[in-house]
Amino acid sequence: MSYIIAGLGNPGEEYENTRHNTGRIMIEYFRKANDFPDWKEDKKNKALVSKNGSVLLVEPNHFMNNSGESVSPFVKSLKAAEKTIVVYDDIDLPLGVIKISFNRSSGGHNGLGSIIKSLKTQEFVRVRVGVSKMSVKGVAKKPKGEEAVLKFLLGSFKKDEMLELKKVAKRVNDALLAVMNKGREKAMGEFNR
Repeated sequence: MSYIIAGLGNPGEEYENTRHNTGRIMIEYFRKANDFPDWKEDKKNKALVSKNGSVLLVEPNHFMNNSGESVSPFVKSLKAAEKTIVVYDDIDLPLGVIKISFNRSSGGHNGLGSIIKSLKTQEFVRVRVGVSKMSVKGVAKKPKGEEAVLKFLLGSFKKDEMLELKKVAKRVNDALLAVMNKGREKAMGEFNR
């Protein structure tokens, strides 16, 4: 397997268009844009999978905080971890902004923390997708307090935000292709502006 791309979120219709499901929304766009087959359920690993050539897409069917349990069975070595890309929501970035990073901490994101713990390494690529409102200064304006953050993340995108997300999905698609075709360093230089 050349690349494994995981889109994080929560399973179930009630979570479909929530901010916390941004990773799943992005990977669904990527799947369709790149002619991957329909999702197949992998009951053993509790995930939805779609394979095209040497690229495997994974949507964990565990809840966010246990994402690692669905991703780790597909990542068989440290070398494979380096060719794993995790796409997820980032409350520290405003909607419309994406960042590619490698070998970083979870930054407090429980889904990412679960993957780091399960893989026993941080050495994989992340595509962080901003979900917060943008302040006048162009930075993320995020809710204060744990309860407000949870409510915000589990809240659905508004209509205008969904339109913005469609534009973001195209950029995430291009970023994923850049990581795979040009390498992560060049992709970071191109998309982290």
